[in-house]
Amino acid sequence: MCLHIRKSSLAKPQVLPAPLRTNEEEQMELKELDRVLPEEIEKRSFELITKELGEKVLDPEYELVIKRVIHTTADFDYADNLVFSPHAVSKGIRALKEGAHIITDTNMGMAGINKGALKRNACSVSCFMADEDVAEYAKLNHTTRACASMDKAAGLSEDCIFAVGNAPTALVRLYELIKEEKIHPKLIIGVPVGFVNVVQSKEMIMSLPDIPYIVARGRKGGSNVAAAIVNALLYQI
Repeated sequence: MCLHIRKSSLAKPQVLPAPLRTNEEEQMELKELDRVLPEEIEKRSFELITKELGEKVLDPEYELVIKRVIHTTADFDYADNLVFSPHAVSKGIRALKEGAHIITDTNMGMAGINKGALKRNACSVSCFMADEDVAEYAKLNHTTRACASMDKAAGLSEDCIFAVGNAPTALVRLYELIKEEKIHPKLIIGVPVGFVNVVQSKEMIMSLPDIPYIVARGRKGGSNVAAAIVNALLYQI
């Protein structure tokens, strides 16, 4: 049985006119804008971040990383959520100075890492997610491309930093490879975002006694956060 509704019974959406503003009000709004030159925007942003942090004291070794992530996300929760193993920042910087190969779990994360800073430090970055051999390996082994990417990275004869901002399965596979003594990362940046296995995968990485890590505890994170942390390390060299 169909229900027939007469057109006249349907409520029409009400369109409200935009509020009229006087020239004086428009001029006042313009005066309230910060007049900042493009090259000064980042500096001004960090000044505002420092101001809004107020009396919160950040560890000097980790401060620039935390502020870079806040700058990227406008999320001050990271002042509390970012967890560092002892001297993770200095160990990460040392690895980059020695030309470590950075492995990301997304092309977005790879794209967000400053290529000029990489070049100055003779570092390289790779993401294997779109590689045909990775897709084939994942299919044959009934696993995810993120896991297969970590297996491919384990076959590299290079010192690696892992920047994971999307796939918790990548962190889980890294944990397994480390336990199997097939890989020994110079640093793990573990900041996947989401709900399924995200929190658990991060806790697994933080349970590793001999692996430096920077982890966004909880559900928050993202490829942009992973890239921001790498850049924060690169900018300190």
